[in-house]
Amino acid sequence: MTFSDRDEAEIEASRAPLMDHLIELRGRLLICVIAFALGFILCFAFANQIQIALIKPYQAAAAIHAAALASGGHANPLELIATMMGLKPYPPGTAAVVQLIATAPLEQLFTKMKIAAFGAAVLTFPVIAWQLYRFVAPGLYRNERGAFLPFLIAAPVMFCLGGALVYYVMLPFVMLFSLGQQVVSDGISVAQTTKISDYLSLVTSLLLAFGLCFQLPVVTTLLGLAGLISSKAMAAGRRYAIVAVVVVAAVVTPPDPISQLMLAVPLVILYEVSIWCVRLIELRRKKADDVEGLA
Repeated sequence: MTFSDRDEAEIEASRAPLMDHLIELRGRLLICVIAFALGFILCFAFANQIQIALIKPYQAAAAIHAAALASGGHANPLELIATMMGLKPYPPGTAAVVQLIATAPLEQLFTKMKIAAFGAAVLTFPVIAWQLYRFVAPGLYRNERGAFLPFLIAAPVMFCLGGALVYYVMLPFVMLFSLGQQVVSDGISVAQTTKISDYLSLVTSLLLAFGLCFQLPVVTTLLGLAGLISSKAMAAGRRYAIVAVVVVAAVVTPPDPISQLMLAVPLVILYEVSIWCVRLIELRRKKADDVEGLA
């Protein structure tokens, strides 16, 4: 019996009536809902700590901005990144105090609920992905199941890399740029007073945008496995992809060139990585076809 015959036999053995599939789907959806609810409760219980952690980039930017004003110079981007990563202490003489406001009675409560929902979605993604895989796995060939599993690990890893870029680099630069737009002159002051809900909406939006954009190698590799795209076509369309990357970066980031470059450059690099991933898949497929032809 060949591998394809064995795969067909396994899929045939896994066939079940529609009602059985619906019952299984209901059970797996219930597990996902329970996992999300538990994640929501956990994140809501630590909402204050999560808020403080998410405000740290703003605090680092405020400290560097205050130090630059005191010295009469310009903020050092490398010093900002080093401070954010904990490699350098806050500049001496800067209080590094950040005060965010809530303008509605229940604004802080709803903000905590949004943070808890976002955190629950991130925490329960492995559970949801695993339940999805377990539901569709009986309909996949053995080699397809083996190829699908690594992406369950690669997807959250790439999301975390995108989130780390936002937290340690992107967000501090955005807040430093915003603080630099304040005006103080001749008794006139235009100070930045940020709402907690607006700030955390910006944070979660950037985390989601960068996390999803960093899924590019995962998505293209899956498409390559399915035979829907080729490395040759991706290489030929490189210039159009770069234009698309610039457009996406302009849409999902704040309107300043530094933020847009911070997303556009990694995406272009990830696109090149995607081409090589698809090329490796094609080489492995060609090698497997040659071996099967010899057999």
